[in-house]
Amino acid sequence: MDTFYRIVSMLGGLALFLYGMRIMGDGLKSSSGGALKAVLAKVTDKPVKGFLLGMLVTCMIQSSTATIVLTVGLVGAGFLNFRQSIGIVLGANVGTAITAQIIRLMDVQAGSGSVLYFFKSDNLAPMALILGIVMIMFIHTKSSGTVGTISMGFGILFVGLMNMSSAVSTMGDSLSALLTSFEGNYFLGFLSGVLVTGIIQSSSAVVGIIQSVASSVGVRFCAIFAVIIGVNIGDCMTTFLVCRLGAKTDQIRTTLIHIIYNVCAAVLIFAVVGITRASGLLGDEIWFATLRSGGVANVHGLFRLVPAVVLLPFSGLFANLAEKIVPEKVEENEDSVYEQYLRELDVRLIQNPTLALSESEELIGRMSEVAIHNYTAAVQQIFTFEEAREKRIEEREDLLDRMADASNKYIVAISPYISLERDQRNQSFQYKALTCFERIGDLAVNIRNNLKALRDSGYSFSDMAHAELKVITGAVGDVLALASDAYVSNSISLAKKVEPLEEVIDELIAKMRDKHTKRMVNGQCEVFSGIEFQNILLNLERVSDQCSDLAVYLLGRSDDRINGREHQYIDNLHHSNDPEYLRAFGENYEKYFDRLDEVIKEYQEKAASGNNI
Repeated sequence: MDTFYRIVSMLGGLALFLYGMRIMGDGLKSSSGGALKAVLAKVTDKPVKGFLLGMLVTCMIQSSTATIVLTVGLVGAGFLNFRQSIGIVLGANVGTAITAQIIRLMDVQAGSGSVLYFFKSDNLAPMALILGIVMIMFIHTKSSGTVGTISMGFGILFVGLMNMSSAVSTMGDSLSALLTSFEGNYFLGFLSGVLVTGIIQSSSAVVGIIQSVASSVGVRFCAIFAVIIGVNIGDCMTTFLVCRLGAKTDQIRTTLIHIIYNVCAAVLIFAVVGITRASGLLGDEIWFATLRSGGVANVHGLFRLVPAVVLLPFSGLFANLAEKIVPEKVEENEDSVYEQYLRELDVRLIQNPTLALSESEELIGRMSEVAIHNYTAAVQQIFTFEEAREKRIEEREDLLDRMADASNKYIVAISPYISLERDQRNQSFQYKALTCFERIGDLAVNIRNNLKALRDSGYSFSDMAHAELKVITGAVGDVLALASDAYVSNSISLAKKVEPLEEVIDELIAKMRDKHTKRMVNGQCEVFSGIEFQNILLNLERVSDQCSDLAVYLLGRSDDRINGREHQYIDNLHHSNDPEYLRAFGENYEKYFDRLDEVIKEYQEKAASGNNI
């Protein structure tokens, strides 16, 4: 039973280690999500630059898997192309060795009078935990929570390591016998490294276990070198499985590069170790050397760094091989461009809210294009009916619904990972924006349905009605394009131009309704066609209202005084003497009412002739 509880104690330490790594990495990512995107997205085709960036980012977030998953997400989002990602993948493999170098602090030996005494793990861990809990519970600033999370993760990581080391020290004979069995069977050692890493899903954790053993009882180089090589292979297999699901062609190629490189690196290391051992260059003093935690960290670091430097010049060959293994897919769907954007909501990015929100924002921008296309198609049906256009309106509406549903679910999925106020504000804005574009799409279908009802009844609009509708649909089309451009370019100046035009549209519609009522009273139009005319005006007014809402939400994105008080803001604007608003309103009023007056003048004789409206 003693052995059982020792194993439980070791696994408990491992659990703390993994949890500490996770929350420390989460804290680092939340504090640098925007910076990571900015840095990685600037990578050029030079593999060396990508290599250095991949190594740096992995050192920052303490996880090669996280870096590669992030890179795969950026490839899918179009921030990076496949070949730009290769250097980052190779650099990530090297950067992950930093964790082992941190763990070697367990080997620090110093008296209380030495500066190094501070860095002993049994001193550093509680101090990190104390700092973390103070920052989280008692200091309430924008950065204190992030700093506290990182500090807590660091402390928990070392508590887990100390727990593992304590459990391992009581099982020294058994573990020594196990590792000794690998000295004469390198394939078994290699396989164990692959399998254990595949199960735990963290190469740093497996190397940390080896370092715990080394710190307690020591390990020989000949016993663990093959295990460490296997750890590297197991790490890349885990990443491949995570990144492969639902991935696009270039994303699959990027994850495949990780496997190709690590296999080549493993072959290279085995070849070099075998040749140098056989030739005598790798002597017994190294081969049978007993390593402590620092020695294991150095071996792991060399096995990561040297192959990467040697194989980096061959990154082009790796790319060619990946492209042959995973050929390009040919898209046949006529909506493939928008389907592509729909697939770019990569779940691999949701743990990096800044990056994930940039993806959902891009898709919502594409929603605006689809909504505009459907509005334009519905308006075209007023003047020139086409059966094929009816079908396209239905197809676009289905696409728009799927884009809205996917965006909504994605934005909600990001919620648990949001810690920064700017990300929370951005998330709220995007939810409102996608709702606006979805409703605009629905209103375009309503207009199509109004026309269908009119057509099925056998009635039609008069030339006067067509002319008036041409004026108002043009104005609504203009405000829709303006709102969409404001969203896509995140332009405050364009957003401010929406409300003056929306108010002019309201007055245009009010005047058209008044004219229509007079025609109804004078018996100049059929009741049924008159109803559908009114329905179309109502739907056009609602499209304009959605544009107004979107513009105000965009203004509130950067001005907290507007958030939650959008209606009050609009009411104040309407009753203000704001010169910019009044000038824009006057220009739009003159532009569109002049058009309407020209139409009335041109068709007043036809309208008075008794034609159906």
